[in-house]
Amino acid sequence: MAAPGGERTLVFVFGTLKDGFPNFAVNRGRRVGGAYRTLDRLPLLLVGERHVPWLLDVPGEGERVAGEVYEVDAAALAAMDELEGVGRPDGYHRKAIGVRANDGDAELQVQIYLRHVHQLDRAQVRQGPLAEYTLAHAALYRKRRAGVLSYTITRVSHSATSAGFGLPSISTLTS
Repeated sequence: MAAPGGERTLVFVFGTLKDGFPNFAVNRGRRVGGAYRTLDRLPLLLVGERHVPWLLDVPGEGERVAGEVYEVDAAALAAMDELEGVGRPDGYHRKAIGVRANDGDAELQVQIYLRHVHQLDRAQVRQGPLAEYTLAHAALYRKRRAGVLSYTITRVSHSATSAGFGLPSISTLTS
């Protein structure tokens, strides 16, 4: 989508890049009014002892995830890509999906940050699938320490699984 001042991209954010959330300072975009949900159901999980929000690239599983849409320029998109680890084996990948405004029928094609399911150690899942990453979830989040590219995960015990990809259900999670 071209706009004055250069190329612009619409990005859907569902976790720490939302307004008021821990990594919002990295998000230098202009908010496109309203709240949105993904058209496809996707599994949103809290993963690891840092409680990092992961959205898995498994359309049809999970929930229609709530989030915000931002219009960003190339520099802002590069900063978001860096935060999300795009291009790193342990990072997110970015792809186009559809979202719909909560207050109407308006649909947008946006970029979103997703993880591949093969990146997930199911024992690391703390909560999910979730329909929305909330401030209560963000209170559990811990930023990566400077200079640390990976993190230690405490295993989650579980006895039941969610349908589809074997994730522990919320009611069976222990920490």
